[in-house]
Amino acid sequence: MARRGFPAIDTDSDEWCEWVAEPGTGEPDWVWREDRMGDLLTRSHEPALFVSGCKSNQGKFYDRFEHVVLLSAPLEVMLARIARRTNNPYGKSEDEWRQIVHNVRFVEPLLRRGATLELDTSALTVPEVADRLVTLAQSR
Repeated sequence: MARRGFPAIDTDSDEWCEWVAEPGTGEPDWVWREDRMGDLLTRSHEPALFVSGCKSNQGKFYDRFEHVVLLSAPLEVMLARIARRTNNPYGKSEDEWRQIVHNVRFVEPLLRRGATLELDTSALTVPEVADRLVTLAQSR
């Protein structure tokens, strides 16, 4: 989206996320830094701001987004894409594949419930997905 001239934030970084202990279990959880996300989402953004990432505390911010879009694809399509990609090492180990399968089964339904739009990307190219997101942003 940034290549198309939109402000775009990938929240999968230390700048936007931090490890915290999960309430009740004490297990580490990689969550959005709520102060930074709050500051970001309070500012006016023209053209539309695109935020990507998936964190357990993102629902706290849904009311600050015009749209929450779930980009989805069948598990088989996702795993094939992950196996072919060369720009991201995640998903190459057996443990990571198991985590992906778990997330599709248990996390994706939660994301679907919070989304204002689901876009099935299984038959779309990356530019086609971007075209649809631009159209959505321009309709605001």
